[in-house]
Amino acid sequence: MATIGYVLKRILMVLAGYLVAVLVGLIALVVIYAVLSALLNAPAYFDLMGVTPIMALVVPPVGMFVYFLTVVVTGMQTLVFALIAELFSLRSFWLHMLFGAAAAAAGFVLLWPDAPDDPERWADMSIIAGAGLVAGLVYWLIAGRDAGFRRPLIERSG
Repeated sequence: MATIGYVLKRILMVLAGYLVAVLVGLIALVVIYAVLSALLNAPAYFDLMGVTPIMALVVPPVGMFVYFLTVVVTGMQTLVFALIAELFSLRSFWLHMLFGAAAAAAGFVLLWPDAPDDPERWADMSIIAGAGLVAGLVYWLIAGRDAGFRRPLIERSG
């Protein structure tokens, strides 16, 4: 019975970690675009992209749409990565960050299938992967540090 409780706890931690990581990743995306638009000689494109994501955070219906769209396009690959991490007890923060970047980039490719072939989209894909790195770190902080269905052994003294 204790094992079932532990597995349920892990499932809830994975779900909570993913939902919070998506939110923080979207905020990181806004920050990255805002910082890039503030650079000297930054293309006008970054000014537009610096304002558009802020609108998603300020106008709740737009923000909810962007949040749920992000969940839809990153959910499947994140589930696969989370299952791999849980089954093999992968607890390294850099691995979760790489999983986050890969999931974000894959979600971007799902929305724009020709993005890898279009050099104008490479910067966007890199920025979104950078936000995925941040999201992966947040996921690791919430659920990834204790990844694995195998509980750690309790050392008995004496």
